[in-house]
Amino acid sequence: MNGPQEWIASIGTVLAASMIALDMGRRATAWGFVLFCGVSALWIYIGLTQNAMPLAAMNGVLLLINAWGVWQYWFHPKNPGRKAVLKPRCVRSRRARHSARYRPALPRSG
Repeated sequence: MNGPQEWIASIGTVLAASMIALDMGRRATAWGFVLFCGVSALWIYIGLTQNAMPLAAMNGVLLLINAWGVWQYWFHPKNPGRKAVLKPRCVRSRRARHSARYRPALPRSG
């Protein structure tokens, strides 16, 4: 286990961990999780082809955890950065629009 695939996976793992640990923003952290998913898949391949089942099993679990991280940082509906992309903000607030449309009729005097 000292070939180019292992070196690529090792360097990718260090880079992904650094991207997440440095906390350079949501986008960089999300890309760190994506890189972690890629190198986890590579480690799984290495583990299966070289009969290192503990390595493959551990990275299978890590792949699931990192995929959840990608979901949390890019696709989760509560992600504040994603809401701005999906729904542009209106000039008027929801309360202002609601009160302008549904004002109760005032009793007429006279």
